[in-house]
Amino acid sequence: MFGFLRTLGAVAVSALLLSSPALALDKVTVAGWSQPISEITNLLAEPDKGFFKAKGIDLGYMPGTGGGSAIQNMLTGQADVAFTDPASFYLALDKGEKLIAIYNIYPQNVFNVVSPKERNITKPEDLKGKRIGVYSLSSGTRQNLQVLLHQVGLSEKDVTIEVTGLLNFAPVIQGQVDATAATDTGLHVGMQKGLKDINVIEVKDTLNLPSDIFVVTEETYRTKKDVLKRFLAAYRDSAAWMIAEPEEAARLAVTRAINGRDEATNLAIIKLRNASSVSETTKAKGLGHFDPELMQKGADTFKQLGLIGADLDMGTLVRSDLIPE
Repeated sequence: MFGFLRTLGAVAVSALLLSSPALALDKVTVAGWSQPISEITNLLAEPDKGFFKAKGIDLGYMPGTGGGSAIQNMLTGQADVAFTDPASFYLALDKGEKLIAIYNIYPQNVFNVVSPKERNITKPEDLKGKRIGVYSLSSGTRQNLQVLLHQVGLSEKDVTIEVTGLLNFAPVIQGQVDATAATDTGLHVGMQKGLKDINVIEVKDTLNLPSDIFVVTEETYRTKKDVLKRFLAAYRDSAAWMIAEPEEAARLAVTRAINGRDEATNLAIIKLRNASSVSETTKAKGLGHFDPELMQKGADTFKQLGLIGADLDMGTLVRSDLIPE
């Protein structure tokens, strides 16, 4: 009798679950700095891997044209989280925007300035009077170029800035510009497209700020902590997967990334990006954690260089409390 009742109860519970609507997912849209390219395969692979769905998140991605555009798209309500860079973060804060940095995506500075050896550009001082390409005027390539210039007493008035577009090395290969500001992955792509015999100036040798961070508005940070915690837990899971399984990520990028046709190229880019995801701080505390002193040094440097006017206290503007244990 009791066995019959238990069976009847189980059937009733199963029927109830089947008749109930699926648990609603919380929509989180990420405003990116780029198009859906292979280096963010851990986000693009969501339909295949389901890291975010597993945490109750319906992930969306809004392409952008640089870190500044990512913040702007978030501020206009088109996204919840900005996939941006510290320079864009500092500049927005300097304009009075109320923002909080919540996750250190790439702790290593991957920006550089690349030029053919024949141009004889081996140090920042050599950029004076030169034509230099950037991805866009709101991109980290431009802002990190500004850091290099200011470190040696130069400014954008001493060079000619040319917008060449994302991952477009044709102008420097063809001699339309003398040098181009790029990233480690961009340089890899450029070399595959014929860029050779080059000099590379690494921005990290001047200031090793994180390349990219997640930023939200103060209001979102205050009112959506549970959703953000689940979003960050899912992101960290996706990043850990791409670090552990780069070959699988490279295969998925073939169909998920707009520049992912070549699996071998995907793998090289993914490995570069994986390397930039870790630091001594993340090794000690886990993926996503900031080095607060470095972020403060970045803000102070930007003010010293005249890029911002405000005194920014990173102790209150950079938070790690939403990063999972």
